[in-house]
Parts: sequence; C-alpha cells; structure tokens
Amino acid sequence: MSPTPRRIAVLADSDTRWKWGASVARQIAPDHALDAYFLRTRATPTERQLAEVGIVPDTQREVTAAELVDDEEFASADIVVLAIVGGTALALVHSLGLAWEARAERPVTVTGYVGVVYEKMVDGLLTRAGADVVLANSAYDTGRFRDVFANVGVDPDSVVECALPFLGGDPYAPSGGRPFTLTFAVQPSVPKSRDERLSLLERAAEHARRHPERLVLMKLRSLPGEHTTHVEANPYQELIGKLAEPAPSNLQLVYGNMGEVLDRTDLLVTVSSTAALESMHRNIPTAILTDFGVREAHGNHYFVESGCLTSWDELDAGARPRPDPAWTAAQGIGKSDPYAATRARIAALRASGPLPQLRPYYSPQRAGAYLGGVLERNGFDEKGRPLPVSSGAGDGSLRSAVRGVTRRGAKRLYRMGYQRVAPALRRWGQT
Repeated sequence: MSPTPRRIAVLADSDTRWKWGASVARQIAPDHALDAYFLRTRATPTERQLAEVGIVPDTQREVTAAELVDDEEFASADIVVLAIVGGTALALVHSLGLAWEARAERPVTVTGYVGVVYEKMVDGLLTRAGADVVLANSAYDTGRFRDVFANVGVDPDSVVECALPFLGGDPYAPSGGRPFTLTFAVQPSVPKSRDERLSLLERAAEHARRHPERLVLMKLRSLPGEHTTHVEANPYQELIGKLAEPAPSNLQLVYGNMGEVLDRTDLLVTVSSTAALESMHRNIPTAILTDFGVREAHGNHYFVESGCLTSWDELDAGARPRPDPAWTAAQGIGKSDPYAATRARIAALRASGPLPQLRPYYSPQRAGAYLGGVLERNGFDEKGRPLPVSSGAGDGSLRSAVRGVTRRGAKRLYRMGYQRVAPALRRWGQT
C-alpha cells in the first residue's frame, strides 16, 4: 500500500495571486501534491487565465472563506499558502486558529505579497502577521518587515527572505533570427484613465511606425470584461480601434505566459509591472516608463534607484536601459536558490513539535472594532465561525442549502455574462 502523498494547498483569490501562490508551492514543496482552492469573488480565475499561468493543480475547488474552517481536506494539508488579500488573510488566521486549536497537527501556514510592496506596507503586513511564515521578496523588504514586527511584538523570525517565485527563464541573448522585439507589459489599472491609456497606446503605435524593423508587442493581462487582481476599465483591445491612425502592422496585442513572451523580448517596457523584475532577472534591457510621472500612485517610484527610468522619447531615440547591479541584488534578483531559507524554516517548525495556535496581531482585545469588521466582511463572527444565514420559516438548513446553490449558480452566470457575453455585444455594437 503506497503512503498518502504529502499535500500543499494554495488558496487564491485571483489569477495573479494563483500564479504567485502556485509558484511558491512549487518552490517550497516540489514533491507535494498541489491542491488549489479558489475564493468565489469577482476575480475568481477563469479557465483561460489558469491555462496562461501554466501550473496545473492536482485538484481544484471554488470555496468561500467561511467554508474552509470546517474543511477537513484543507486542515489535513501539510502546508497552506494563503495567496489572498490581507483582510482575508487576517480573517482566516483568526478563524482557522480557533478551528484548529484542538487538532494534534495542523498545516504550516505561509503568506506574503504577489509583487513589490510600494504602498500601505504596515496595513498589509499586520493583517498577515500571525501566519507561520511571511515571505519577503527581497533583502530590502525583509529588513522593513522584521522592523515592524519587532516593534509591535510579533516574532520577526516569521519573516523569511526569498524572491518573487516566478523569476526564471534563460538569460537574455539577442537573436538574429527574428525582429528586434519591444514588449510593453500592460497593467489593468496603471495608468487608469481612458485618456492616459489611449495616449500610451498612441505612443506605442508611434514607436512602431518610427521603427518599422521592430516588432512592438502589447502583452495583455485579460480579455475585455475578464477580471484580475485589479479591475481593467479601459482595455487596450477596445482602445486600439480609437487610435488617430490605424495601428501599424508591427504593433500587436498578445496574450500568453509572461515567461514565454520574454523568451522573444529584446526590450521590456512597463510603468511598474512586476514583469520588470522578471525581465531584469534575465538581463533583458528594461525601461520603467516616466511619461505619466514618477508617482506613488503608479508604483514606478519603487524603481527610482534602479537606473531604468525612461520615457518614450528616449526609447524612440534608441535607449535600452540596464538596471544597477546593487539595486537588483537588494531586490532579490539573481539569487540561485531563494527559497532555501523558507524550506528550512518550515522544516524547523515541524521538528520543534506541535505547532502553536495561530494568533494574528489583531485580536478582539487589541483591535476589536477593526477585527470585527474584517471578520464580518469575510463571513465570520468574532469566534471565527461562519455567520448564520437567515432562513425564515420552514426548514432552515434546506433553505440555506438551496440559497447557496442558487447564489453559486448566479455568480457563475454573472461571470460568464460579464466576461464573455458583454464584451461580444460591445464588439458587435462597434461594427
């Protein structure tokens, strides 16, 4: 009889966080079976988005956060990766801590950030405090996170230095067998306004006209209406028909796995996408766009010391920026085995005996008003139990079950309508 395989469960609430969480899982437990749990939200990944990430789980389910506290399969995993927003992480660390208190064994919990941390650091960090491992994507972040934890009484050793888990691929080498390729890594909400996004597309088209020997790719994140971590209100697929002149043939909109697109990229351009770090890791020339300002709201201020701040005018003139080696080293770029410390931390926790109860920084005693609101928004009461569903007269459990099935079906229909039918209707209306 073969032994039961060890399991790592990843809870994700969007395609981007699934990419991060699944990549982390592969780094820290490559020999474990991978179970995917997707939160039912507006951004629940579609099958197309999952295929684009390219990591296929052994099992997958859609759940609500509240359903997980009594989920035996989830509780019996060896490791749980919480690839979710901070508020939901707080609600689950609180609620799972109470639900798992009587268990002889519980999963090691791991959480962290999908990309660079350039805003609301303390807000996000303290909602993740209490997990066994809080991943920091660089030496720079590790120092900041540990300082915060030490000053508020949270174990700073729970912060473990790593790197973004999807940094990889072959080092850049120019190819004579294809056109020089500039890839613009699109972001759903940076820049956000229609005018700015149209202006960016105009500049990309102008660059393609100025350099007909080049191929200019706009690497898209999602189909029109398809949700990701951030809402994309003005997709480039629709804006391209609004250009002042028809798009040149060497400007193309593309989908696909970012790593595969980088395989054929000679110059990566973005405002502040983490694709810039993937590009730098592979030594591809990388430009951080300044045309809309260097602003905290856009996140490109994070790259001020990188040496890669560049405008479209400079790109038109032939600029091919290279990052400062000291800066890239501080960002965890180029490390040979960035998750060795994480694996060691997990092994040490297992070897130390039964894991202690999960206890978030925000408790009912320390921040009851704040915690109560977070718990309620995620479907929990203060004791970490799922909030009851009002059933009215008759068989309450039956009504609740029917309501749950109806709600799930309605959400699926809504998502299909919003992500597939509505974009098609908009396209027909424009023809």
